[in-house]
Amino acid sequence: MNNRELVNRQQEHFSSGRTLPVSARVNSLKRLRQVILQYEDQILQALYDDLGKGEFEGYATEIGVTLHELSQMIRKLPRYAKPKRVRTPLTHFPSVSRLYRDPYGVVLIVAPWNYPFQLLLMPLIGAIAGGNCAVLKTSASAPATSAVTKEMLLSIFPEEYIAVVEGNEERSRELPDENFDLIFFTGSVNVGREIMERAAKNLTPVVLELGGKSPCIVDETADLALAAKRIIWGKSINAGQTCVAPDYVLAHSSIKDRLIGELKQAVPSLLGEDMLNNEELPRIVNEHHFKRLTKLIETGQVVYGGKGKSEERKIELTILDNVTWDCPVMQEELFGPILPVLTYDDREEMLQLLTRREKPLALYLFTQSRDMERLVTATLSYGGGCINDTIMHVANIHLPFGGVGSSGMGSYHGKRSFETFTHAKGVVKRARRIDIPLRYPPYAGKSKMRLLRMFLK
Repeated sequence: MNNRELVNRQQEHFSSGRTLPVSARVNSLKRLRQVILQYEDQILQALYDDLGKGEFEGYATEIGVTLHELSQMIRKLPRYAKPKRVRTPLTHFPSVSRLYRDPYGVVLIVAPWNYPFQLLLMPLIGAIAGGNCAVLKTSASAPATSAVTKEMLLSIFPEEYIAVVEGNEERSRELPDENFDLIFFTGSVNVGREIMERAAKNLTPVVLELGGKSPCIVDETADLALAAKRIIWGKSINAGQTCVAPDYVLAHSSIKDRLIGELKQAVPSLLGEDMLNNEELPRIVNEHHFKRLTKLIETGQVVYGGKGKSEERKIELTILDNVTWDCPVMQEELFGPILPVLTYDDREEMLQLLTRREKPLALYLFTQSRDMERLVTATLSYGGGCINDTIMHVANIHLPFGGVGSSGMGSYHGKRSFETFTHAKGVVKRARRIDIPLRYPPYAGKSKMRLLRMFLK
């Protein structure tokens, strides 16, 4: 069926009310969890085929976090979905106010290639929990994972409820033009802008999970050995093809050389002396990105790594020194295993410089100074981040995950996923026995005005 027919069928299914009972939503989430467990081996193999992800990384960053999110949502959904009584002002006496969470209807979820399973299924959990129908657009750059995911979901859900559209052909590219009730997109800033423009034609609300150049600040008080290990770990996950990976290091000039020394020691201890033959090192997704990253490496001073293996699309984790803000590696989100190191002398000037740049999806700070913590947290705007670590804020389902400014809009994970895929509907229920005449005309005279001022002061 074409896109219009698919959306119409899902709208009819949603209108039937079958997605609304909380018990039906919980049952769908339980079925989803069970089928993921059944398909675990196939999913891991597909992730290896698409990106070279090893079993540990594939499970930790794709399957495991998804199962954890599912378990939490299954357990807490009845509480999330229950109408909430809220306070009512005296001007409404006598009445009761409640907040209801309504599903949007038919939603579109567009997933990227770098985490092709997690970034498709995590939003789907929120969509199902919210009582919606969903069309899922998978990435053409991760065909193996796309195929397994489609087979898995078709085995438990009818297409009028949950549908998967694969590939990069015209049909999939035109999906955002349909009259969806919400579009959830994860991907690049440029495509995010296009999605938003196309959604605006139908006044469709959008959630955009984008990216940007996420800085990693290391000040003069930091534990440099620990900082280096955690920075390299965060940069090496999925070969740096992570939207919240440390994009560059911004080190205080007094400790920059020592930090580079620690980074150079951390790489072989984590990834081995012969990185290119490390079977746990993921591949670059395609030839285009391999060539792009190789070209960027050639523009900087390599102090560690720098080599690649084109037949396997693997690149060593590469550290670049003597980098300036005008260098090519600082003009785009790297999205690969390249780590430029820049320096700063004065923290106030450094913070002003970062304030003028685009707001990143993540920011990392390594310090032992409480003043530095407070200053960075209060001064800089960014999606989320860590102090003395990298990446780990994303794995906490009690924290919202999302960007700000050019790094995105909206957030999800945990309860926030349920809220993102539902509309907060406020309802006031008035009693019939008492009807205070203050609000009704005629308004002449000073007594009503005095009472109005008293109530609304």
